[in-house]
Amino acid sequence: MRIVDLSRELYHRAMQYPGQPTIIHGVWKTHAEAAAENNHGHGNSVMYFTMPDHGGTHIDAPRHFGAEGIPINEYPLENCIVPGICIDLRHIAPKAEIGVDELKAAVEKAGAPIPKGGTVLLCTGHHQRTYPNPAYASDNPGVNVPATEWLAQQGIVHFGIDSMRPGPAGKVNSLVHKACLELNITHMESLCNLEALLGAGPFQFIGLPLKWRGGTGSPIRAVAVFQD
Repeated sequence: MRIVDLSRELYHRAMQYPGQPTIIHGVWKTHAEAAAENNHGHGNSVMYFTMPDHGGTHIDAPRHFGAEGIPINEYPLENCIVPGICIDLRHIAPKAEIGVDELKAAVEKAGAPIPKGGTVLLCTGHHQRTYPNPAYASDNPGVNVPATEWLAQQGIVHFGIDSMRPGPAGKVNSLVHKACLELNITHMESLCNLEALLGAGPFQFIGLPLKWRGGTGSPIRAVAVFQD
């Protein structure tokens, strides 16, 4: 078995979607402080964090797209362990729209069909090119609405991308979110290391969310699993 980690590292004030709260990670109690409180002289260190439910590598719950969508604590776990493929879109220019023709060509090049009931990960190279520079938050390419509709027609439960948003920044991105609600699919954002999956064939994708009551999304530890 080979496991490829597709998750961004979380750390204090890691880059976050513009306008959302930053990630805070700090020390609540050091080993020395805890030891001083205990008669036996040993203490356990504890840290704490605060972050939005769309922090780091995460999955959007349908509730994020509209008030009628289900929250993350009700999202089917069966959708979180699914077959997947990764397609190469690194030739797409920054800020450009990825259309249906680009997706079809990339799937054909991958040599494996999009699995029904599974996922497709879009390697645009954006994370590798820009993180952690300011361009990471603004210059990503992304799918447009027709491309999102085409992905849904392939029978996926979600798709993922190596940037902070599924579409290019602006109106198109908002419409892609709306389309996901209407099409009954969702997406994962801020994946990384997708380059490691290119040319490697199908894999099992795992990305389990935290059980936030009423949450609009959740960080996930996203991995691709290849069986020997």
